Amino acid sequence: MDHPTIETGLSSDQLDHSAPTPLYHQIYLVLREKIRSGAFPANSIMPGEQELAKLFDVSRITVKRALNELAAHDLVTRHRGRGTVVTASAALPQVHGSFDNLIESLKTMGLETQVEILEMTDQPAASNVAALLDIEPGTKVQRAVRLRKLTGEPFSYLVQYMPTDIAAMIPRDAMKTVPILLLLEQAGATPYEAEQWITAVAAEPHIAAALGMSPGAPLLRVERVMRDKTGRAIQLIHAHYRPDRFKYHMRSSRKGGASAWKSE
Repeated sequence: MDHPTIETGLSSDQLDHSAPTPLYHQIYLVLREKIRSGAFPANSIMPGEQELAKLFDVSRITVKRALNELAAHDLVTRHRGRGTVVTASAALPQVHGSFDNLIESLKTMGLETQVEILEMTDQPAASNVAALLDIEPGTKVQRAVRLRKLTGEPFSYLVQYMPTDIAAMIPRDAMKTVPILLLLEQAGATPYEAEQWITAVAAEPHIAAALGMSPGAPLLRVERVMRDKTGRAIQLIHAHYRPDRFKYHMRSSRKGGASAWKSE
């Protein structure tokens, strides 16, 4: 089989020599992201140990440890005389969200993924949570922390707040298998309107651990409020997504005058 060659896009600038994380593991993380993002495609041959050592400005032994770690995680196979080959199953599938028909997109995402519930408690709403849910600070809300997975690999860490009267209508076990928007509909709180804010943040240690990332790694953070037809806030969610496993898509076009734009 012919193996495609790849442009590395690698340099010593991607390593932090002052960080407590060993250099070989930093290299492993850099190469892993290249593989999972598709920059190093399946069945391609990785750069050799000597080339990687030169690119990262480290010893060949350090590079060898990083490649061995990739092999231990079934991301590559190592062959004497042929080099290191990216495995066919290494690239992770991605979940795609859309601003076009957001609610239906979220339902589909719920059907295609699996959920693990990490925490669930009733607690007084903090002032920032209360403001977004349009309730008085200190009002009891249900707080649920969920880890969403695709093909067994985590891609989002979700902290959800709901009014307790709505949450009481939703069985805990159902949250593991049924999209939350469908459960809200069944509870008589049909989502009608969504407002959300998107930003990039550094992964806090506990979130990084849950998502299988290094602390401080970049995450896509989405804060979303769902409202029913009366305008009542029925759900607030703080979602942290792995950027290598999640994409949002939006298309805009000009309609009418020079200042008239429409999202599609």
